[in-house]
Amino acid sequence: MTEQTGQPAGLPVLSQRFIWMMNFGFLGVQTAFTLQSSQMSRIFQTIGANPNNLGWFFILPPLAGLIVQPLVGYYSDRTWLPKLGGRRLPYLILGTIVAVVVMLLLPNSGSLGFGYGSFAALLFGAITVALLDLSSNVAMQPFKMMVGDMVNDNQKSYAYGIQSFLSNTGAVLAAILPFLFTYFGIRNTDQKGVVPMSVKVAFYTGAALLVITSLFTIKEVHEYDPQTYAKYHGISEEDNEEGGNMFKLLKNAPKAFWTVSLVQLFSWFAFQYLWTYSVGAIAKNVWQTTNVTSAGYQAAGNWYGVLAAVQSIAAVIWSYVLAKVPNKYHKLGYAGSLLIGAVGFLSVFFVTDKYLLILSYALAGVAWAAMNTYPLTIVTNALSGKHMGTYLGLFNGSICLPQIVASLLSFALFPALGNSQAHMFLAAGVAMVLSAVSVITIHETYVR
Repeated sequence: MTEQTGQPAGLPVLSQRFIWMMNFGFLGVQTAFTLQSSQMSRIFQTIGANPNNLGWFFILPPLAGLIVQPLVGYYSDRTWLPKLGGRRLPYLILGTIVAVVVMLLLPNSGSLGFGYGSFAALLFGAITVALLDLSSNVAMQPFKMMVGDMVNDNQKSYAYGIQSFLSNTGAVLAAILPFLFTYFGIRNTDQKGVVPMSVKVAFYTGAALLVITSLFTIKEVHEYDPQTYAKYHGISEEDNEEGGNMFKLLKNAPKAFWTVSLVQLFSWFAFQYLWTYSVGAIAKNVWQTTNVTSAGYQAAGNWYGVLAAVQSIAAVIWSYVLAKVPNKYHKLGYAGSLLIGAVGFLSVFFVTDKYLLILSYALAGVAWAAMNTYPLTIVTNALSGKHMGTYLGLFNGSICLPQIVASLLSFALFPALGNSQAHMFLAAGVAMVLSAVSVITIHETYVR
């Protein structure tokens, strides 16, 4: 790490290598996260879940994030364990260990003799999903916080850009792994109620990648001690030790915190339905099947993995486009990207050709790029160094709550829309349009 003084925020200039290493573990964390989001619907329907009840299972991950991430932020603000890396890295270590164990268990939910569609099989799957999301959240949050802790304003967009690149790269790997393993001859079907070996091996590979990439970050990053952190941020060492009541912090949160959260409400609502209903919608529209044990349904599961990879690749490309957008046009870039994504969501309902779906999910990737580029930058620029971790943990509620709301509403929307998984993309598309319109409420502020 190289340091030069004189930066406006009081933070030093960091070498590009250090910024890469700071974020490198995000590759493995996002691989785990995407394996969960892209394969969860397939796993639960394979072991016997009713499509109308999928919302219950998809409530668990955001509920875990809603509870865990503010706590990680709150306690890591007050943590200093130099032998374990500092204030944020101990939580990365803990989250990685638990996530690896759970990634080995989740795809085996149907292989433990519980029986197809049995309460025991579904309960085991639900518990492992909750634990995986909980541990992934514990491991993920330190990366967001370390950028806020250690990176000056001039390098922050670069740092979050690297994080976005690694995040989407991990998502691409996770999405295509079952497809690749099937291509190389690993079985993609199994007996009724058992998750195919191609999915199991994908989870095992993701677990190994999580360990390797996290070790790079843990080995290379040395966080600022409390005294240095306070000096760089222009605060006292006691600022993160005293107070910190979450309700009081929310009351005093900058306006940008709330206006960006409104946009997040609609955009994350939409993506919750994409993750929940993509496999079923593709199987029905393209392979004309709703039979989860059929080769056609499992092929749809693999094809969704490819489409999720397309979405992530499109997000990487579009992130470079957004990086060129001048600050004064940020809101236009944000809203325009979300509208493009809305077109992609709505098109999934109409498309019956699997190759044309590539365009649909590429358009969704444009929205995903904006959702990973603008919110954290806008919010962290509006915050001082006081309670940075707690605020970012609380801001995660703008991601988790919309997913919970979407899952709960699905119990009414799904039957209202003809019990059709494809029809749920119409609701998702409307939500994405509303998110684009909500961008007009944002007024960027910079508080130091």
